[in-house]
Amino acid sequence: MAVTINEDYQDIREGVRALCAQFPDEYHRNVDEVRAYPEEFVEALTREGWMAALIPEEYGGSGLGLTEASVIMEEINRSGGNSGACHGQMYNMNTLIRHGSEAQRQAYLPKIATGELRLQSMGVTEPTTGTDTTKIKTTAVKKGDRYVVNGQKVWISRVQHSDLMILLARTTPLTEVKKKSEGLSIFLVDIKEAMKDGMTVKPIPNMVNHETNELFFDHLEIPEENLIGEEGKGFKYILTGLNAERVLIAAECIGDGYWFTERVSKYVSEREVFGRPIGQNQGVQFPIAEAFIEVEAANLMRFDACRRFDSGLDCGAQANMAKYLAAKASWEAANACIQFHGGFGFANEYDVERKFRETRLYQVAPISTNLILSYVAEHVLKLPRSF
Repeated sequence: MAVTINEDYQDIREGVRALCAQFPDEYHRNVDEVRAYPEEFVEALTREGWMAALIPEEYGGSGLGLTEASVIMEEINRSGGNSGACHGQMYNMNTLIRHGSEAQRQAYLPKIATGELRLQSMGVTEPTTGTDTTKIKTTAVKKGDRYVVNGQKVWISRVQHSDLMILLARTTPLTEVKKKSEGLSIFLVDIKEAMKDGMTVKPIPNMVNHETNELFFDHLEIPEENLIGEEGKGFKYILTGLNAERVLIAAECIGDGYWFTERVSKYVSEREVFGRPIGQNQGVQFPIAEAFIEVEAANLMRFDACRRFDSGLDCGAQANMAKYLAAKASWEAANACIQFHGGFGFANEYDVERKFRETRLYQVAPISTNLILSYVAEHVLKLPRSF
């Protein structure tokens, strides 16, 4: 399929496609069927260096930017896979690289680059606060040379397949800060050690094969050297990871959008009813064409957000808008794909229903489309705050 703006980064695209070709639809279908983690696939990505793309060269990585990382995620989804199994390491990496100490970078980044350690999880969301991050109730109280953590998190993904987690907790009570975004701190948590004493993990079965969990902290002790950056400035730091997350999710949705439009275009060109291909009908053509146009438009916004992020510029609006456009485009492409496959769209062997479920998630997570609209209304259009 001819695309207008995917001609750059061909070396990366070809490399990721070659790896993904070793894991065809059947592999991902079987993993989804038994609700397993695609261990072999993630190990292959790590072994070939794709998971270390953002790590600076002096720590064993490739020293690439978010732009290149987004292309990697896009190609995984465009090849029929699901980056949800591994994208956490990409966006969590930025928090450690940009705000971690030199000692922390030296201690962790080389091991993450080789795959000895995985940094796949980020603990921010809580049951009673959702996206209202400044109102989180998980606390970290300094006692001697350690922080004692108590509280609860929810929808924390890949905990059972990660060694490290970025954790956001309140170190100064909300009632004692001038701005509600103050008094939050970020910690690097050794998951295996935490599960031995103080952290309980409860899996959440869900519609998608996406390993996610509820976490409970009961006097979990974290060494003070695991504090990232300055105490109380964690909200500012976590935005680095959240903006990167939204851009990468946008790229994954773009990959899904291309997968859906390519699959359905091929199918409707070959499927004949009443003596002619169903793709000859404008009622079939138009929804597919419209979805493709919207994917292309989202792609442009994605690259603009990446450019700003990699240049150190504010990219909050662009990251949110890219995620909004891409999630909307992929969902429309998914609907067209399953609709025009008819009954076969619901058959596991066509993989449409699996990808349909996977891309639906991004209307809700990591930030819902309604909250993006609220963000743009307030911060871009300067309308009165709605909440």
